[in-house]
Amino acid sequence: MKQYKKITLSLIMASFFTVSCNDNFVDTKPLDQLSENVVWSDASLAEAFVSELYGGLGVGGFNEQMLASLTDETIFTHPGRGITTVTEGRSNPADPGWINGTISWPNMYSRIRACNLALQNLAKPQFPNTNNIVERLIGEAKFMRAYYYHQLVRYYGGVPIVDKAFALTDSDFLSARNTYEECLNFIVKDLDEAAVLLDGKSLQKGRATKASALALKSRMLIYAASDLYDVPTAKAKSKAMATATKPELLGLVSGSRTERWQKAKAAAKAVLDVPGFGFLLGLSAPVTADQAATNYVNQSLAKNGGQNEIIFGRYFIQTKNEDGGRIGLFNGPNGYNNWAGNTPIQELIDDYEMMDGSKFDWNKPDHASKPYDNRDPRLKSTILYEGSPWKPRSASAAPLDPANQIQTGEYEIISGGVKKVQFGLDTRKSSIEDWNGSYTGYYMRKFTDPNPNLVDQNSWQQIPWPFLRYTESVFNYVEACIELGEDAEAKKWLNQIRFRAGMPAATETGDALRQRYRNERRVEMVFEEQRYHDARRWMIAPTTLGRKASIINIKGTLKAGKTVAIYKYDPTNYDYNYSVGKIDPGKENRTWDDKIYFLPISRDEINRNNKLIQNPGY
Repeated sequence: MKQYKKITLSLIMASFFTVSCNDNFVDTKPLDQLSENVVWSDASLAEAFVSELYGGLGVGGFNEQMLASLTDETIFTHPGRGITTVTEGRSNPADPGWINGTISWPNMYSRIRACNLALQNLAKPQFPNTNNIVERLIGEAKFMRAYYYHQLVRYYGGVPIVDKAFALTDSDFLSARNTYEECLNFIVKDLDEAAVLLDGKSLQKGRATKASALALKSRMLIYAASDLYDVPTAKAKSKAMATATKPELLGLVSGSRTERWQKAKAAAKAVLDVPGFGFLLGLSAPVTADQAATNYVNQSLAKNGGQNEIIFGRYFIQTKNEDGGRIGLFNGPNGYNNWAGNTPIQELIDDYEMMDGSKFDWNKPDHASKPYDNRDPRLKSTILYEGSPWKPRSASAAPLDPANQIQTGEYEIISGGVKKVQFGLDTRKSSIEDWNGSYTGYYMRKFTDPNPNLVDQNSWQQIPWPFLRYTESVFNYVEACIELGEDAEAKKWLNQIRFRAGMPAATETGDALRQRYRNERRVEMVFEEQRYHDARRWMIAPTTLGRKASIINIKGTLKAGKTVAIYKYDPTNYDYNYSVGKIDPGKENRTWDDKIYFLPISRDEINRNNKLIQNPGY
């Protein structure tokens, strides 16, 4: 993202926190700081300040601990990171569990303050408005303020709206929480204004644009129309919501849901009408399975046309060696000396359809005997499973796996004329690394460059994180159409995504179409921080996120007369048995508590601000 002139935040921000002194001998200009007047009288310095507003985005979703492991997408392998505090329903104000920097209440408000400083100083610019730079910088600042508020609102509900930069001369720094509706309107207003200010502006990738403002507005309005944010519906579905003393802090207490869906539909359509975005839409029939798998890889790697999917992304520069380029190391197989951090669970795998659009079913012998055959092509582009072809092993491991295949089971081999059981190189009983293996039998492939020259544990990759992509807005449009009873229009757009993925057209109507759409969104947007919010806003978390995580157990038994000394996946030599089990409760014992629809406001924030009201259930 940071492909532009940059001055460190500390260098610029320090000037706003210094206190003047009348003593001449200390009235000197520091060499490592710039005064406020200097910053806002120079266009380049002002742009550098606005550029730093993006710093609160971190590395996007490419953290070692991913939001996916708080959902029914993955489980986190390593202990002691606060993940199970959330997934086991133990979050509380003193210990909310894992919260990264882009969710943190103080971090977001720090960034909002910086946005307010920028907007305050750009209101009366002290430098020439060459090429409409002032409008552009204001548009970027408004978008970033809206983004950070959207982060707070979708995790905590209504929060205090602070639209100015507090100064030391202010008498009161405490603010009560605004209602959800007030926050929604504030965010939408910022985005509407940003879209106008950024219209026609030529910006470097990674910066806010008209399209990104429209896409974030689409997300906010599709959320606002959903069950969780309709207070009567939420109260009927959640005990915690039913006991909320101030439900207006968490959702909309009045108004027409039909009108909300209509607004959401219009906002999504505005994104679809922006030229230059989208990837292989408009198809009239499914592509081949091989082409579909390639399409999905290109989307996740943002190349060969897939880059046109990204409306707003976090881009990385190799020389900075940021964690965003280490996703292969964080999640890759231990048999390649990687860390296996966020590993997919069986519930996700089972939700990939068969190629004919039917559901996968373990009770069907032909499905159970070959569970990865004839499946939605996106499965093999997203998940590394038993027998998946992958990169060359290290020099020391190559003799153990000359076929370069993922090994997550246990297999019979003949060694020295004796039949033995050998555990796969990518299991927790691996002869390479046994401490970093997957507990589930799967690894994440999506977002990892398959280039064999990039050995993940030693390589850094340049794949952007998609904060907002075109397909999300397509899904938002489809969802609004379904909820408005416009099934034909919904299927018209939904099937374009399915055809790109090699899947047959959806033909259902009503609730069946709704369920088909939700599953399509689940597999298409997997690992992109969508499921966490979707399961909550649809209020299906008790039956999805609250499930005990399942794993796969694989055994390869030699066929009669076969002798294999070095294992490779080969159904001509082996009979494979696949059985589903549950993750050890000592590792993670998932449960759902309705209070977790929203995060707790931390005890420290409550103690600092006696005007804050805690979320229900905490």
